[in-house]
Amino acid sequence: MGQKLGPRRESLGFVIGSALFALGACPGYASAVGSETGNLTYFVGSLFFTGAAFVQLRLTGRTVPGTATTVVDRYDWWSALAQFVGTLLFNVSTGAALVRDLSLGEHREFVWQPDVFGSACFLVASALAVVATTDVDGLWDPHARNWTSTWLNTIGSVAFGVSAGGALVVPDTHRPENAAAADLGTLVGALCFLIAALTMKPPTPRLA
Repeated sequence: MGQKLGPRRESLGFVIGSALFALGACPGYASAVGSETGNLTYFVGSLFFTGAAFVQLRLTGRTVPGTATTVVDRYDWWSALAQFVGTLLFNVSTGAALVRDLSLGEHREFVWQPDVFGSACFLVASALAVVATTDVDGLWDPHARNWTSTWLNTIGSVAFGVSAGGALVVPDTHRPENAAAADLGTLVGALCFLIAALTMKPPTPRLA
């Protein structure tokens, strides 16, 4: 029963988290609700990401890889672990963004750096998931169970990486290096994660 509930909880958490990130990145949203509410939207979304990632790592039948673990399961587990670590880093970055009057150094240490490392973890997780999916279904197999969601997550991870690069605050101006790229990357990435979560299918039951 627990294993059957796992994928649904996992997908729901990613759906809500992605939707909140997409909302936060929508043009005009922060201006309409204020920067504090905008940052809070991201923080709450990051909590849903973390909850979903934890479910994916611990409650869907995955175990720590051992000598008898298949190559696919090994990549799958490490992908889930990297993703979970990435969500924790996003908790730090979005939570720190709620704190007022951060200095430039504090912003870089507690907001930008966790954002960058979190995006890097997502990229690693996506790469490992692609390897696992390709090993089972091939590089191009749109009819495979989670082929579409795997590649959408990969595109979303790349977009989050672009967003992190654009969010670097320039010392002279105290403004992001490329605010448009940061917002667009977040929006595109969140929409990719949202669609991926909505298209994620439950695992095929294994025969005893």
